[in-house]
Formats: sequence, C-alpha cells, structure tokens
Amino acid sequence: MAYELEGTVHKIFDTQTFASGFSKREFVVEVPDGNYTQQIKLEAVKDKAALLDDVSEGDQVKVTFDLRGNEYKERFYVNLVAWKLEKSGDGGGGSGGAPSSSLDAALDNEPDESDDIPF
Repeated sequence: MAYELEGTVHKIFDTQTFASGFSKREFVVEVPDGNYTQQIKLEAVKDKAALLDDVSEGDQVKVTFDLRGNEYKERFYVNLVAWKLEKSGDGGGGSGGAPSSSLDAALDNEPDESDDIPF
C-alpha cells in the first residue's frame, strides 16, 4: 500500500553505502500538523537515492512511499521508503503541506490545549 505526503524538505543526508553494496539516502520533510510541525524522516534506497539529486532543502515536495517493518533481536523497526518524489509547483506558503487522507489518522493529533509540550 502506498502513502503520500506533501511538505518542505528540511534536511537531506549524504548517501550511505554498506559493505554488502546496499545504499540508502535519508531525508526529512516538514509537514504542518495543527500548532506543531511534524518532521518526518524517510529514506530512498538503492537506485531511488538519485531522486534526491535534483531536490534542495527548502523545496516543496510530494513524496510517495511505502511502510516497511521488520524485527531484529526482539526489537521492531519501521521505515518509510520513498519511491517517488515530485517537486510541488506552489513555491512555498499556502497549505501544500497537508498529508494525504491515508495519513490523516496517523498524523492528525489535535494538541491538548492544557499541554504545552509539542509531542
């Protein structure tokens, strides 16, 4: 199942290459969520790392990704693996950072007005 989100590229990390030949490149997209901005870390693996070559920090993007999960030594890990990345044409501002409806339940956390902690 594919998911999408739109937001602003906050950080792009260098490509990591491992001894096995596997490579990945991580990046962070800021997504508005009520009073607090969510910073979502995604990764592009293998040849998809090249998707980030034409993207800069501060660009508005739409990312299509899959959820991947695994268990290692009784610990569980979840990765957001990007496989499509498009620059948005609105050039900043506006409400282009809203997540798609498939992520609304996961990211739509209304803050408790009595709680000033942003998480």
